[in-house]
Amino acid sequence: MKRHKKVVMLALVTFIVLAMVGCGSNNTGSGNAAGEKIMFASDASYAPMEYMDTDTIKGFDIDFIKAVMEEAGMDYEVKNTGWDTMLSSVKQGTEYQAGLSSVSITDERKETYDYSIPYFESTNMIMVKEGSPIKSALDLKDKIVAVQGATTADDLMSGIMGVDNADLRRFDSNAVALMELNAGGADAVVADIAIVREYIKNNPDQKFTGIVDKENFGSEYYGILYPKGSELKAKLDPAIKKVIENGKYAEIYKTWFGEDPNTNNLLNAN
Repeated sequence: MKRHKKVVMLALVTFIVLAMVGCGSNNTGSGNAAGEKIMFASDASYAPMEYMDTDTIKGFDIDFIKAVMEEAGMDYEVKNTGWDTMLSSVKQGTEYQAGLSSVSITDERKETYDYSIPYFESTNMIMVKEGSPIKSALDLKDKIVAVQGATTADDLMSGIMGVDNADLRRFDSNAVALMELNAGGADAVVADIAIVREYIKNNPDQKFTGIVDKENFGSEYYGILYPKGSELKAKLDPAIKKVIENGKYAEIYKTWFGEDPNTNNLLNAN
């Protein structure tokens, strides 16, 4: 009889504990379910913005989003998915709720995605072998040019060379486009300035040089990519603004690029 009472009491305690756990799982806190982790998709082939170091993603964007998510008080994870997978998965918004991969804010993409406020000012840059006669974007019209497909570099060079021009070679990543130039399969690469400068710095023996063409390649701004109608924008925009204003952004920027950013341009680009 005493044993039977113990069993009943154990069952009763178990029921109460389970009920309490069930109630706890519905606690939404800051608008997310308790314990929810925000998943960011990325194409980690954009050193120094995001790149793989063995099995760890590193880069400016990674340090930046860490500061933003700490400011917002939200749990998160960044996974390397590749560019095309990032775009398609963020559009669906199921497995990944955001994209973080030096994604330029464009009117065309705004038709499909929502963006955070701008967090990085960039421009495209031309990379050629030292001694090349190429001096500007217009000099690329009759050349073989390598770009990463579905990027602003692709858009810019499609406008200059023609979208169906066979000499405009589109690759899955900037890394492969850069390899094509190094192998002699292209006369130039067009890519984001941070990527080109990093490659030239890390490969001095390959004798590459970078060309800035402000007349044909204007400033671009990166933003975090969201599915249309995402609630994350309203949650993270204030955190991004705070990180830019409180000096943390400049600290991260200087670590990666050795100079101070023009934060006024960022804040005025909204």
